[in-house]
Amino acid sequence: MRLPPRVVLDTNVVLSALLFGRGPTARVRAGWQSARFVPLASAATARELVRVLAYPRFGLSPEQQSELLADFMPWVTPVEIPDPPPAAPRCRDPFDMAFLHLANAGRARALVSGDRDLLALAGARGVCPILGVEAFCRQYLGE
Repeated sequence: MRLPPRVVLDTNVVLSALLFGRGPTARVRAGWQSARFVPLASAATARELVRVLAYPRFGLSPEQQSELLADFMPWVTPVEIPDPPPAAPRCRDPFDMAFLHLANAGRARALVSGDRDLLALAGARGVCPILGVEAFCRQYLGE
C-alpha cells in the first residue's frame, strides 16, 4: 500500500480552498479531505494561517475562523522544525522561508503555492518541487 504524498500548502492555497471553494483550490480541499495527500504544517505556518484568517478584509467572526480551521487542521500532520532549521534556498520574502523549512523538515513531495516569490524558486536545488495549484492538481490529483 502506497502512502499518500506529504505536501506543504502555502497559506494562500489553504485560504482560497477554505473561503472560496471553486476551481482548482476546491479540488485541493477535496484532496486533503479524501486523504489523497497529507498536508503538513509547522507551528509557524499554522500561526500564519490563524493570523491571516483574522484579517478584517475577510470579515470572519472568531467562530467562523474556528470553523474554517476545523475544516483543515484535523487533516494536517504536524512537523517540528529543528533549530537550526534545515537548509533551504533563500527566498525574496523572508516570511516564506517557513514553508521551505517545513517542506525540507517534513520530507514533502511538493510545495503548492500561488506566491510569486515561492514559485520563482521552482526547480531550485535543495527543496522539493514547487508547484502552482493547477499543476499540483494535474500531477497529484489527476485532474
